[in-house]
Amino acid sequence: MKLTFWGATRQVSGSMFLLEFDDEYRVLIDCGTDLERERNEETAKSEYGIFPFDPSLINLIILTHAHIDHSGQIPNLYKEGFEGQVLCTKATMELAEILLLDSATLNQKKYKAIHDSKKRSKKRKDVDSRELYLERQVKEAIDNFVPIPFDQRFKFKDDGFLTFYPAGHLLGAAHVYIEFWENNEKKTICFSGDVGRKEYPLLVDPYPIPQADYLVTETTYGDRHHISENKPEELLGDIIQKACIDIPGRLIIPSFSVGRTQAMLYTLNRLYTDRGFTPIKVFTDSPLAKASTRIYERNVRLMNKEAREFREENESLFDFENLVYLESNQASKAVSNHSEPCIIISASGMVTGGRIEHHIQANISNPYATILMIGYASENTLGWKLLNGERKELSIGGQKLPVNANIEKIDVFSGHGDLDDLIDFVKTQDKEKTKNIFLVHGELHTMQNFKNTLTEVGYNQVVIPEKGQTFEI
Repeated sequence: MKLTFWGATRQVSGSMFLLEFDDEYRVLIDCGTDLERERNEETAKSEYGIFPFDPSLINLIILTHAHIDHSGQIPNLYKEGFEGQVLCTKATMELAEILLLDSATLNQKKYKAIHDSKKRSKKRKDVDSRELYLERQVKEAIDNFVPIPFDQRFKFKDDGFLTFYPAGHLLGAAHVYIEFWENNEKKTICFSGDVGRKEYPLLVDPYPIPQADYLVTETTYGDRHHISENKPEELLGDIIQKACIDIPGRLIIPSFSVGRTQAMLYTLNRLYTDRGFTPIKVFTDSPLAKASTRIYERNVRLMNKEAREFREENESLFDFENLVYLESNQASKAVSNHSEPCIIISASGMVTGGRIEHHIQANISNPYATILMIGYASENTLGWKLLNGERKELSIGGQKLPVNANIEKIDVFSGHGDLDDLIDFVKTQDKEKTKNIFLVHGELHTMQNFKNTLTEVGYNQVVIPEKGQTFEI
């Protein structure tokens, strides 16, 4: 069998790994959007369009979880000739549908911008229309998703089986464990997906996986530990106390709509219920967050024991007094006139466009406002500039504005496991029995650090593949 790495190599996003069995059956593990890609000549000249392989020859997709950097190119694969099914967990299917439809809505706006620029005889080099799928392609894709329960050994070909094990990280996220036979020899390979962290709000801890001959693992936090050590309620409670109670201020929280916002709302609910905080008005400003919260509510059985017990006692994980979902852009902008202390949770988490940019713009110069960053932000995004705190002035929406707001950061809501979690994941594997460990989904320097760490504890067959590199396994 051949394993080819087509994405998330020496960078974080764009997970896409191709398994080619000896009988020419081809399986794609994840089919994600490369959020970091700058178009290069090799991609632009591909004879298969936007993919480096012929999509019509792929027999099956196995999806680890719903995040766009793992699922975002699935509709395009169908558009380019793929006719197979997508295997994933039920929660992943539900979350992927709303995420992909949200992308299709954004793509529709990009199509219009391309059309308008052509009318004005202007070229848009930043957008390739071949990549812009629409709602109909999303619906075609979702019609071919097949949900598979966790811990159920599923036969996907005559001599091939897969099992999904809970990975934490996001509702429905899975480690993918594949067993197959070639030349009367059994072989096994595991794809980690994104490894979650222990004791994360709502989600179960990552499950240990059976012994595998080959392991493909993410490395996002492979060179560092999470900074925040206290429980989420304690950290968030202290910040709310300072930002909204000690002074009559407002707290702005950039947050990803799927996963992180639900962890935040659940933590706020626990604060108000268990610690007796006076419920401060909370505005959740993201239609996508509202839709994903409904999916989380429907899948309580997949959550950790603490969350299930809280749901039984309090009827709802996320609904509490003074929680308001903002639907329209008009309602979103009107929040700027809200005169009482409040909390605003809005997307995106890196502050790359979306409604959150308006909230930051409206509050960045307000000394009574606090901006709380709760996760990683890519370099040169507005979120990255806020996290690094090096600037006294920022350009937002074409305006140069002084930074008078208080900037706080915590990483307790990051869904990625840190260095210790990744090491624990790998240590489920016997050093003598694992033939290769392939490192993906991380910056190159992070992968090199994690490789050194694994070597120090006795794992010697660690490989950092390049994009397009193929291995015989």
